[in-house]
Amino acid sequence: MALEVTFRSGHPVMLDYTPAAAVPAGQIVVVGELNLICHTAIPANILGAVAAGGGVYSGLAGGAISAGAKVFWDNTNNRVTVTATGNKPLGWLLPNSSASAAGQTVEFLHDPAA
Repeated sequence: MALEVTFRSGHPVMLDYTPAAAVPAGQIVVVGELNLICHTAIPANILGAVAAGGGVYSGLAGGAISAGAKVFWDNTNNRVTVTATGNKPLGWLLPNSSASAAGQTVEFLHDPAA
C-alpha cells in the first residue's frame, strides 16, 4: 500500500494502539471519530504507537483547498478534503500550502479535534 500521509516535522502526541490487522507506516487509522496516523508499521495484534495529534504531515488533496482551511480525511479515497460530510476531522491546511485540483500534495497540521 502506498503512503497515505508523510510525517514532515513537529512533535506528535503518540498513543498505544493494537490493530486487528497489520497497519503500514503512513496510513491513517480511523477509530470512531478520530484520525490516528501510523508512523511505523504495526503488525496485526501487536502493540504499537500512532499519532493522535500534533505534527505536520503531507498528503494528497481531494480537490481545491485554500491555505488555512479546516480539513477532513476522506478515508474512501485516501485524500485530504474540505468536505465534512461523511469524513472525519484531520486538522488545518498550513498557511504556505494549498491545492487547485485533486491529487496535488498539501501540508497540514494534524489536529483531529479541529
